[in-house]
Amino acid sequence: MSAIDRYLAKPGVAMEGIDDPEGATELARSRGWGDGLPIVPPTADRVERMLAYCDRPWDQPVAAMPPRNGEATPLRIAANAVMAGCRPEYFPLVLLAVEAMCEKPVNLYGLQTTTHPVAPLVIVNGPIAKELDINGGHNAFGPGWRANATIGRALRLTLLNIGGAIPTVGDMATMGQPGKYSFLVAENEAGNPWEPLHVERGFAPETSTVTIVGAESPHNINDHESDTGEGILSMVAGTVGITGHNNVYYRSEPLIALGPEHARTIANDGYSKADVKRYIFEHATVPLGKFSRRNYERRFLKNFPGRYENAPADTPVPPCQSADDVMIIVLGGAGKHSMYLPTFGETRSVTRALKLSDGREARSVEEFRGVR
Repeated sequence: MSAIDRYLAKPGVAMEGIDDPEGATELARSRGWGDGLPIVPPTADRVERMLAYCDRPWDQPVAAMPPRNGEATPLRIAANAVMAGCRPEYFPLVLLAVEAMCEKPVNLYGLQTTTHPVAPLVIVNGPIAKELDINGGHNAFGPGWRANATIGRALRLTLLNIGGAIPTVGDMATMGQPGKYSFLVAENEAGNPWEPLHVERGFAPETSTVTIVGAESPHNINDHESDTGEGILSMVAGTVGITGHNNVYYRSEPLIALGPEHARTIANDGYSKADVKRYIFEHATVPLGKFSRRNYERRFLKNFPGRYENAPADTPVPPCQSADDVMIIVLGGAGKHSMYLPTFGETRSVTRALKLSDGREARSVEEFRGVR
């Protein structure tokens, strides 16, 4: 019996030879697996094809995934990737994203168990986005792209089945959000007038990376009329400057996804990405008096000792703690829309490069094939 067969034969794992989607989906449902959608049966043959793109031992955990602290082994992750409908060549990216989201700064335990409507968003940069045909253009957050849908879903199934973030048991989100099914995009680097996210963070343009962000659902920023950079930034700041998000209370990283048309107009008026961040930090403020008295007492006085003590009601509260904390990406296709994604607050984004197990940077997912 192979290692895969032994794993699939364990109690609570076996599909008992069921290879039809309806039977497998019903069995998964009865055992508390899955996201409520039909699954692809994780047979030994399918899992083995997925693991052909894994260059490390199949049974050694790459991370402990909270809140259950389940052992995220390549074998278990591969079974979830099969269930999600991933192509085998997607697997190196799935594995990288699992490793990144389990890094301490992300605070995955908090993301998994909070009442807040947060989910780990994956932003892909570099050549792998084109190689795997990951959408960063029209409808990037929407349906219709297999890589976006199934890689994102594989990560969610891993968070459920290995991490134990089962709704009402481990995941206590009050309402949740659609990003808890799948939440993955590629940055539109071709439409970006500035350096893309991974280059901003010190990686070479030809390096493939994932960035994990604990984010809420996107909120549209509609501006078809402004024809100057300042006009568009004023609209963006007005959307970001609200009371009901966590970003104002912590050293957080609010995420702005600028549409290519908006980004081009802003850049053509001479704004660098650093200028954009500074503008939003300085202008997306809310008067202190707009917050309730109890929020003032329990949040601002507690989290920022001395800063807001006896402060007047018109004291501006910024959307985060520094301009550098504002995250900017370019996303989407034609159309004068951008998006604001508030974040969980007590989380920091993590960017990791795609590397082989020997530490060498991978230029293509095909480098993983058959290495083990």
